[in-house]
Amino acid sequence: MLRLLGYFFGIGIVFALAAAAGVALYVGDLAKDLPDYEVLAKYEPPVTTRIHASDGALMAEFAHERRLYLPIQAIPDRVKAAFLSAEDKNFYSHPGIDAVGLIRAVITNAQNFGSGRRPVGASTITQQVAKNFLLTSDQTIARKIKEMILAFRIEQAYSKDRILELYLNEIFFGLGAYGIAGAALTYYDKAVEDLTVAEVAYLAALPKGPSNYHPFRNTERAIERRDWVIDQMRANGYITAQEAAEAKASDLNVKPRPRGNYLAAAEYFTEEVRRDIIARYGEDALYEGGLYVRTTLDPKLQLIARATLRKGLMSYDRLRGYRGPVKQIDLAGDWGEALGNVEALGDVPEWRLAVVLEASGNDVRVGLQPRREVSGALSEERETGTIETDGIGWVLRHVVDGKRLKANALDDVLKPGDVIYVERKAEDSDVWTVQQVPEIGGALVAMDPHTGRVLAMAGGFSYAASEFNRATQAYRQPGSSFKPIIYAAALDNGYTPASVIMDGPITIQIGNEIWQPKNYSGEFGGPSTLRTGIERSRNLMTVRLAQDMGMDLVAEYAERFGIYDDMAEHIAMSLGSGETTVMRMVTAYAIMANGGKHIQPSLVDRIQDRYGKTVFKHDTRECTGCTAEKWEGQPEAELVDNREQVLDPMTAYQITSMMEGVVQRGTATTIAELGRPIAGKTGTTNDEKDAWFIGYTPDLVVGVFMGYDQPRPMGKGSTGSGLAAPIFKDFMAEALKDMRPVEFQIPEGMQLVAIDRKTGMRAREGAPGVIMEAFKPGTGPADSYWVIGMESAQASTGGSNISPEANRAITTGAGGLF
Repeated sequence: MLRLLGYFFGIGIVFALAAAAGVALYVGDLAKDLPDYEVLAKYEPPVTTRIHASDGALMAEFAHERRLYLPIQAIPDRVKAAFLSAEDKNFYSHPGIDAVGLIRAVITNAQNFGSGRRPVGASTITQQVAKNFLLTSDQTIARKIKEMILAFRIEQAYSKDRILELYLNEIFFGLGAYGIAGAALTYYDKAVEDLTVAEVAYLAALPKGPSNYHPFRNTERAIERRDWVIDQMRANGYITAQEAAEAKASDLNVKPRPRGNYLAAAEYFTEEVRRDIIARYGEDALYEGGLYVRTTLDPKLQLIARATLRKGLMSYDRLRGYRGPVKQIDLAGDWGEALGNVEALGDVPEWRLAVVLEASGNDVRVGLQPRREVSGALSEERETGTIETDGIGWVLRHVVDGKRLKANALDDVLKPGDVIYVERKAEDSDVWTVQQVPEIGGALVAMDPHTGRVLAMAGGFSYAASEFNRATQAYRQPGSSFKPIIYAAALDNGYTPASVIMDGPITIQIGNEIWQPKNYSGEFGGPSTLRTGIERSRNLMTVRLAQDMGMDLVAEYAERFGIYDDMAEHIAMSLGSGETTVMRMVTAYAIMANGGKHIQPSLVDRIQDRYGKTVFKHDTRECTGCTAEKWEGQPEAELVDNREQVLDPMTAYQITSMMEGVVQRGTATTIAELGRPIAGKTGTTNDEKDAWFIGYTPDLVVGVFMGYDQPRPMGKGSTGSGLAAPIFKDFMAEALKDMRPVEFQIPEGMQLVAIDRKTGMRAREGAPGVIMEAFKPGTGPADSYWVIGMESAQASTGGSNISPEANRAITTGAGGLF
């Protein structure tokens, strides 16, 4: 009997050894194809790129996976405790595999065999790192064995803290969040160090199955799982019984962090920065590179820019009347639900969508679009109000089939079921005013002329309504706002502000066509100085000046200033008929404002990679001596400016002085009410399709444009001085209200000479009609009266609308005294 038992025992030993050998061979075979765990040393997960304003305020985040990488030293002990309690309480004591937990899982799975339940895992944190980083999520024995082998190897190669750091930064939490820092922001809009016990416990509950414990769809299960984690933290000694009880008594209190833009009014600016980053480094760098981008945006100026542009666009739009509802909805049933499905403008928070419920005469009752709860569900509350009857004249001037009609009462215009925009008249009031998204487009750009830093940019009324950025993407004719470039070119090439040009009729042969340009007023002023030509925006003088200089010189300067890349040398281009952008025009004026230095416009000050290394800096000027640690009698630090001199500094002052005249005496006198030195120029194109004003102080350049996206006439009198200049004025009044006026600096060596404003000849200082004009060294008022373009004026005269004084000057002959 003993011999028989020994025989069977021997056979058992042989089979056991054979089985062990087979397992060893199988495991050895699996181990041959294991991925290289050393890649963990070079771990660079996709990280969120963050865009900040110049004051550090967060503007936007861009990421495929919303993750912010945190080193283990920056993760609070409370957070670590929650995850260790939820996932692997023996993490700091096991060698990569928890044998006790593994046996427990085997027993549980054996008991559940055939029940259809998902097998229970026993993966340690180290095993999860191996699976998440190096393997697939297949539910197979082979994958599990590979996971265990890798866990042993990882434990031998890395410290426990490093493994936990990898885990906490990699795991998925749901709602697009990856890593503990991203989860804290996504679910609670908090930094990890600010999380409560209840909050860290809920986040620790999520990796097991984010969708299973969704805070809104599966609230009860989420709380149950969170409470289990709290109990584990208590059992493991990480929190007290009182802390556990308080945490379990609280709600989830999840407040999802909004996506997209976080800084009010900066949507156009942010999108332009996004495109810039992609153009520089590609999409992967933006959405996965974890860049830190410090922009040039001034949040205060940005709010002013949007507010003033909106005011100007709405003012123009209201004069054209009410165009009808956003849409019509059926009032049968719950009007709140139907209205809630209409998408509202998310970037005009003071406006609400409303539906007309009843209308009788001027008595109109509306229902307001219900608010959305944190969960995204519509509120069940139904709010109503009435429409303000004061100031409804623009609504009564409603447009039907392109024709403007005058209604007698609001019920002729507003019908039940009409969805409209409204704005609360006063806080806590149930009276609302009708609003309308303007059809007209526009843009405003504010820039630091010394650096090219874009301080504010509004690309339209609403980014939510139209993402088209009219500041950078709309190519429009600048009209007369282009004239300062021509006059600057002239001043840089021998002309003076007192040079006299004929403002009279001119006929130009262009191929088989005859071109007869006219002044906006249709009148002529006769011989006039360059200063008068730009102050009064005389088209005919500008054409003659361009002819006299040559269009090749005009094109050279237009390209120097960055207005065009390759300007066509056609004479009509002298009146701003070529297309360009607001950003380019503002940059050109900034060159004149800063004394002629070339600048590169930029929306970005600095870009740093995920490790803090600076990879881009806009200001490339060098500062000699700035790195000295202490004063040892060395010369003062000096900021070296090696930028190209595009325009002579004296020329820059002359054209600035002439554009000050535009504000003081010319086409933009409304700006003079600001009571500070400002230079600028209006611009209006043919048929009033585009209206411009670009102006500057010594330290701020602002350009404003208005026009329909599909160019069409805006109406007689819709000029740069009437539409764009008031927006500029409102912006400057608010932006500069706390700053003292600063004079434009006269370059050393310039001479101020008293001249007659009409003739340009030397005059007695203080006499009527006499101004102080700036001349470069070696130049001054002419000794004799010479009129540029007299011959062409004589050839073109013939019964035109010209003053007797100008007519005498024309018929006297070229070079004759006036």
